[in-house]
Amino acid sequence: MEYRVEQLAARAEVSVDTVRFYQARGLLDPPRRTGRIALYDDGHLVRLDRVRELQAKGFTLATIGRLVRGELDAADEALIEAVAGEEGDGEAVEEFFDLDELAVRSGIPVALLQAIEREGLLVGRRHEGRPAYTPGDLAVATAGLRLLELGLPLPEVLELAREHHARMRQTAERAVALFDAHVRQPLRTAGLDEEDAAARLVEAFAVLLPATVDLVSHHFRRTLLAVAEEHIEHVGADAERAAVAAESQRRLEGAG
Repeated sequence: MEYRVEQLAARAEVSVDTVRFYQARGLLDPPRRTGRIALYDDGHLVRLDRVRELQAKGFTLATIGRLVRGELDAADEALIEAVAGEEGDGEAVEEFFDLDELAVRSGIPVALLQAIEREGLLVGRRHEGRPAYTPGDLAVATAGLRLLELGLPLPEVLELAREHHARMRQTAERAVALFDAHVRQPLRTAGLDEEDAAARLVEAFAVLLPATVDLVSHHFRRTLLAVAEEHIEHVGADAERAAVAAESQRRLEGAG
């Protein structure tokens, strides 16, 4: 069956602009043309459904393009889906909201949230193809606001966020490279069928992510507490040193 662009959009429950946008991004094959009339078929309808399905899973358009063009296989798709599903910091996300609502809930102006996001301290995710934020992001934004309320100057907080993001990005890239070289590539060359390879990739990722997060966050927490205690040892009064030492010990014991 063939459709004009308006008919295809109606069948797929998307707008005509969306169809044309996907086509411009290479997500849809060119239609057959009869004179000036563009005709689409059921294959285009299936592809639109596939694109929307992948968007709902949190895939980016660039990744979707590679999947529908056959540049990534089922094992890679399963791994990407696992990654997309973990972008909410492991929380069982039932609620998503846009930047404006995040601003209302956090009491932070949109412009300031955008600045925080540019520095990498706030990292949204995609939900149904659009940028979205979760209760976890709200907690991060609120924590940032508390830093400002304590008197830390905004420019220096943003600079600290910029430096932290750059270093964490390097650590994350190294961790991903290690996973690719020592887990993903060996699985892909082990002669497994796609379903088995996909399951093993997802299983390995499910172990790697929390282990890496625990390692990095635990080390940072311990280092921050140690540096704070050392600083107070050098500049603090006796009462300050005693209070900080006691609090540091309490937090270390509480964190295990």
